[in-house]
Amino acid sequence: MPGLLRGVARTAVIAGTATSVSNRVSRRQAARWSAQEGYGGGQGQPGYEPPGEAPAQPPPPPADPIQQLKDLAALHEQGVLTDEEFAAQKAKILG
Repeated sequence: MPGLLRGVARTAVIAGTATSVSNRVSRRQAARWSAQEGYGGGQGQPGYEPPGEAPAQPPPPPADPIQQLKDLAALHEQGVLTDEEFAAQKAKILG
């Protein structure tokens, strides 16, 4: 039983020391950050820039209708598209 108490006491000391050091480091970092110019006051993190508008993406280039028809015919031959679906997609591409 004395070995168990010694192990528990050692763990408690280590955990207490780690907590104390962690808290001290956190307070020190917070003091440094608040002392830096441009930090706080609702400005967020140093060096942070709020996102602006995203640049507009250019429209995709027009697809080659001949290649589209070839791909569509291949799907029709494989049985993926029915005759009606093939005709509807072909009409959409051509017209």
